[in-house]
Amino acid sequence: MRLELVKRPQQSRAFSALSPFIAFGLTIIAGAILFAALGKNPATTLYYYFVEPLMEVWSLHELAIKAAPLILIAVGLSVCFLSNNWNIGAEGQFVIGAVVGSVLPVMFPDFQFWFVLPLMLIMGMIGGAAYASIPGILKVRFNTNEILTSLMLVYVAQLFLDWLVRGPWRNPAGMNFPETRTFHSYAILPEILPASGRAHWGFVFAIIAAIVLWFVLSKTLKGFEIKVLGQSPRAGRFAGFSAGKMTLFAFAVSGAMAGLAGISEVSGAIGQLRPAISPGYGFTAIIVAFLGRLNPLGIVAAGLVLALTYLGGEAAQISVGLSDKVVRAFQGMILFFVLACDTLIHYQIRFVKSKAATASLAAAQVPNV
Repeated sequence: MRLELVKRPQQSRAFSALSPFIAFGLTIIAGAILFAALGKNPATTLYYYFVEPLMEVWSLHELAIKAAPLILIAVGLSVCFLSNNWNIGAEGQFVIGAVVGSVLPVMFPDFQFWFVLPLMLIMGMIGGAAYASIPGILKVRFNTNEILTSLMLVYVAQLFLDWLVRGPWRNPAGMNFPETRTFHSYAILPEILPASGRAHWGFVFAIIAAIVLWFVLSKTLKGFEIKVLGQSPRAGRFAGFSAGKMTLFAFAVSGAMAGLAGISEVSGAIGQLRPAISPGYGFTAIIVAFLGRLNPLGIVAAGLVLALTYLGGEAAQISVGLSDKVVRAFQGMILFFVLACDTLIHYQIRFVKSKAATASLAAAQVPNV
C-alpha cells in the first residue's frame, strides 16, 4: 500500500484564492498547540505575535524596516521560481550586495558627495547580481544543481563578511570591536518621515520593485517567456526561447534585488557593516515568495505578515519567554502549510496497492485443484 499524488483535471478557483488564508489559519492553530505544549498561554502568545506590534506608531515603522528586505528579496526570487530556477542563496547575495555597496563609505570615507548613496545602491545591485550569476553560470555551463551551489555560496559570503569586519575593514577607532567605521551622512539612506519614525526609503524601493516586476511578469513578452519556460521548457524551446539565457537573467534579477536589499539594510537600518547583518532575511523571503503565490503584489502583503512575525517573535521572546528556535519553527510552519494547501489543491491523494501485494492476494484467491 502506498500513497500517490494524482493531478486534478480541474482546480478550484475559490480554494486557489483562499489557499494562503487557509494556510495562515492552520498555522495559527498549529502554533497555538505548540505554545500550549511548551506551557505558554496560546492566546497571550499570539497576541504578542500579531497584535501588540501594531499598537504603536513606532512599531509600524519597525514593521516597514523588517518588511523592506523581505519584499525586495522575495520579488526577485519570484522571477527565479516562476522560471523553474531554484535560487536558495539569496542570503549570500544579500550579504555580498551589502559588502560591495559599502566599499565607498568604508574604504573612501573622505569621498563625500550627494551621489555617493546612489552609487552605493547601484554597486550593491551589481554585487548581488554578480554573486547570484555564479550558480546560474554553473547550471548553464556544467548542468550543476543550482539549489546546492546557491546554498553553499551563502556560507562563503557570510565568512567573507566576517573576515572583512574582523580584519582589513575593522574600524581603527572602534575599540577593537568587529565592525567597520560608521557611514558618513552622505552614505545613509534617509528616513521617509524623519519626524515620526525610523522607516527608511528601502521600503519605498521594495514597493516600486514589486510594482515594476508585477508589470513585467503580467504585461510584457519577457514575463510571458518566464512563465512559459517555467511551466514547459519544451514548449518554450519551440517558441524560440532560450532556457540558458533565462536562467542567467532570472538569477541576475534575483541577485540584484537581494543586493539592493542588503545595501539598503546596511545604509538605512544599521549604518555600518557587522559580522551579522541579517536575521535570515534571504531564507525567510522564500516563505514570503510562496505565501504571496509568486505574485509581486501578493508578496507585498506576505512580506508585511512575515515582518510582523519577526516583530511579534521578538516581543514574545521578551514578554512570554519563547526561545528563538520556537520563533523560527513558527515561521517554518507557514511555509509548510502554504505548500501543503497548494499541493492538495492541485493534486488528490490516492491509495494504491503495490503490485507484489496485488499478486499475492490474487494467488491466495485461486482455489487449489
